[in-house]
Amino acid sequence: MSRDKSGVAVIGWGAMARSLAASLADGPTGIRIAAALVRKPPLSRVAPEVETLTSIEALIGWGPSLVVECAGHGAVCEAVPRLLAAGIPVIVVSLGALADAVLRDRLERVSTPKGRLSLVAGAVGGLDILRSARLAGLDSVVYRGTKPPAAWRGTPAETAFDLAALRQSTVIFEGSAADASRLYPKNANVTAAVALAGIGFDRTVVTLVADPDATGNAHHIEAEGAFGRVSVSLENRPLPDNPKTSWLAALSVEQAVIRHFQTIEF
Repeated sequence: MSRDKSGVAVIGWGAMARSLAASLADGPTGIRIAAALVRKPPLSRVAPEVETLTSIEALIGWGPSLVVECAGHGAVCEAVPRLLAAGIPVIVVSLGALADAVLRDRLERVSTPKGRLSLVAGAVGGLDILRSARLAGLDSVVYRGTKPPAAWRGTPAETAFDLAALRQSTVIFEGSAADASRLYPKNANVTAAVALAGIGFDRTVVTLVADPDATGNAHHIEAEGAFGRVSVSLENRPLPDNPKTSWLAALSVEQAVIRHFQTIEF
């Protein structure tokens, strides 16, 4: 594993990448975001201290010690396999892309001892419990995500419901984690994390809720199996720059970067 803290790059320069860059710059770790892959860059948006790259080839040639994907499902499909094959470690934020079994298999095949893939837990906790419990057998995993109506703008819920007019808690989606990840990629990546840690995308039951009384983003997991039963609930504040994303999700990305450079992990 490369310990070069000055060689960290991001894919994308949206709210998540900007939050990560600012938090690392303000922190004591010495880790900095030094480059960003942005396909059609409005150059004024990228911080002046961050080198702007416009192709995967340029990113690979730049020689990053670590790349953090913050650009959505398309970036996972297009850029991540090539980076792994080049021996570059990658942290993936857009876990919903891994609902595609073909892509998951491809990522496993192209990974190398140096080019390892890491996944972030995002806005939800208890995944260590699910990973441990599945060794003895999990019977069911249910995830329920609740956000204010405004957080569901730009999703299929906006065409199915008058979000601004909602006066009570309303279920906007109920189905599998596979469908949730496909239909709500920017809001429901946490369902992919739950599915990967537990019983998979097809068997994980997901309910998404728009609640006008919600002051933040809430996540609830219930699981049963040979180990017993567990219930985990979190209420998260949204990321200031993007109400569709929980602040804890951004913090989990920062922690994943820090862990990458630690010699002792916990």
